[in-house]
Amino acid sequence: MSLAAATLQSLEHSITSKMADRYTATGAEAEFEPGSRRRVLRNLLGIRSIREMEKMESEELLATTRRAIEGTNADQRFTADHIRYLHRAWLEKVYPWAGQYRSVNISKGDFPFAAASQIPRLMEKLEAEQLREYTPYRAAPVGDEVALGLAAVHVELVLIHPFRDGNGRWARLVATLMALQAGLPPLDFSGVKGRERLRYFAAVHAALAGNLAPMMFVFERIIARTQRKQHS
Repeated sequence: MSLAAATLQSLEHSITSKMADRYTATGAEAEFEPGSRRRVLRNLLGIRSIREMEKMESEELLATTRRAIEGTNADQRFTADHIRYLHRAWLEKVYPWAGQYRSVNISKGDFPFAAASQIPRLMEKLEAEQLREYTPYRAAPVGDEVALGLAAVHVELVLIHPFRDGNGRWARLVATLMALQAGLPPLDFSGVKGRERLRYFAAVHAALAGNLAPMMFVFERIIARTQRKQHS
């Protein structure tokens, strides 16, 4: 059974919104496009404007999301290769490293993501554990049960941060496909800003210490907002 019948209302804003993310990195993947004032990564299209790049990435992500919804089955188990393919399908026109695990270490402020050398092992572990347990996602689309699986997979993807860029939006796409398997409409992430954004990042830090409850709460709020908009 395809997920294509799911409503796509508000998909553009909820999936493609980019949480402000400035990373520190070194190496070839840290190169910037000449003339971009070190604001746009070196890319296949020669884009130097950050506004133009964000527009391009958003358009490609929306198109990829629509194709992913049509091509994902309700009984499909996700693998590391499958969700890696989603990143490549999204950014292959833009970056030469699309879909490839990053070879550079990156951090955000004083928060380091997984070391590049550990990414293949961590993604294999994710597939053997969280993806095997929570996909295909059969949770009832209400209450804590659905939030648990979404939180468990999402925090692992964010903490591993397997790609040079686009990890947050890519992880939200994976969460949306899981939610569709559980019978929810496309998740509305557009409210994760301001105070809610701070709550989200605090939940990521809590998950690093093994506490999923804050991220479950974040997803409960996202699910509730999604359902309110669907019925409004």
